[in-house]
Amino acid sequence: MPAFDYDLFVIGGGSGGVRSARLAAAMGKKVAIAEEFRYGGTCVIRGCVPKKLYVYASQFHEHFEDAAGFGWTVGETTFDWSTLVSAKEQEITRLEGLYRKGLDTAGAEILNTRAVLVGPNTIRLTATDKLVTAERILIATGGHPSPHKDLPGRELCITSNEAFDLPNLPKSIVIAGGGYIAVEFANIFHGLGVETTLIYRGKEILSRFDHDLRQGLHKAMVDKGIRIVCEDIIEKVIEAAGGRRRIRTLKGEELLVDQVMLALGRVPNTTDLGLEVAGVKTDARGAIVVDAYSRTNVPGIFAIGDVTDRVQLTPVAIHEAMCFIDTEFRGLPISPDHDLIPTAVFSQPEIGTVGMSEEAAAKEFPEIEVYRAEFRPMKATLSGRQERTIMKIIVNAADRKVLGVHILGHDAGEMVQLLGISLKAGCTKDDFDRTMAVHPTAAEELVTMYQPSYRLRDGKRI
Repeated sequence: MPAFDYDLFVIGGGSGGVRSARLAAAMGKKVAIAEEFRYGGTCVIRGCVPKKLYVYASQFHEHFEDAAGFGWTVGETTFDWSTLVSAKEQEITRLEGLYRKGLDTAGAEILNTRAVLVGPNTIRLTATDKLVTAERILIATGGHPSPHKDLPGRELCITSNEAFDLPNLPKSIVIAGGGYIAVEFANIFHGLGVETTLIYRGKEILSRFDHDLRQGLHKAMVDKGIRIVCEDIIEKVIEAAGGRRRIRTLKGEELLVDQVMLALGRVPNTTDLGLEVAGVKTDARGAIVVDAYSRTNVPGIFAIGDVTDRVQLTPVAIHEAMCFIDTEFRGLPISPDHDLIPTAVFSQPEIGTVGMSEEAAAKEFPEIEVYRAEFRPMKATLSGRQERTIMKIIVNAADRKVLGVHILGHDAGEMVQLLGISLKAGCTKDDFDRTMAVHPTAAEELVTMYQPSYRLRDGKRI
């Protein structure tokens, strides 16, 4: 057998790559991991973590307003963008240090360089031009915002990568897109006092979510003061006086703003990785094609996370990493389970969802029951805020199995994590019904909707 420099070489220092390298090294395997930017990947450095910190920051203006209804007098408030950016940077630097420490403690070799394939078992480290070999190579390079190079004026726009570190908070912004990244940033910027417009080509934001939550969030955002323009796209971006941007839409509208943000999807980081040289197959979007066990078509080369474009979520990449380790190093073949993944959108109010939407369930099952509750949350009764909470439970009428649960409201993300366990366990609506409510909470509605709001048979209400 040939002698290799490493048992495992990981390309990419994000959540999936780091987990794989750390676990393999802790087992006594000789492991190296290469990252050309910062350890932590999209999630820690320019994704989930800084986004959630900015979400918290953007909520305070409503907290200050709500306090009056509870007897508090809040004085003059101001917001300093540079303080937030600095605090965010301090936190992600701390987390990056923890990622590195975990790798180091486990015994993995940490490389600060770009790594590219030059053969099925050979990698070139671009910082030194050194060639190394590995019995197994794991590609976990993630993805990046779609560049949309065909958009005139694209160079004048920012993406989520740059949004966290703008030198100044803009007074106005247009965000192109209707997915969760666009929606979350629209709420963040608006909450920080920025005049915000969202432009989306579809008929309604958040295309793959349940229609009630999509419409409910749309209304809540508009009521807060966010302008949402659907069924239109940015056609051109032009630089205007004072460094501002003038945009023109396909329908002829013109807007003058301080920033334009493109949130129009993400693409896998596979360019110039040497995949063609090694013979690794990719699909039309550039994603690495893998089987159920994250194996590429080339023996010894594997891929996990966003670079495979299966499910672009950090916990999924981590789960795929653990399955890879079990399969390849522990002799316990297991494929990643991508079914019933709980998902949160950190909009304001939040969305938490797991399982099938009403529309999807109606197409797959002959008859479904829909349990729906809409109410004003308890906190709003004294604060005077008008936003609504929506909860839906989708049930297969034949066996009473819960197919999906969808929530729009405060702490929806926290609730749906636990609901994910329930649905994964195969709970029925009867299990929900015999569970005692916790009062007073919003979540008690989930176990007190005893009669269906309506039924659908063959996709039609009965």
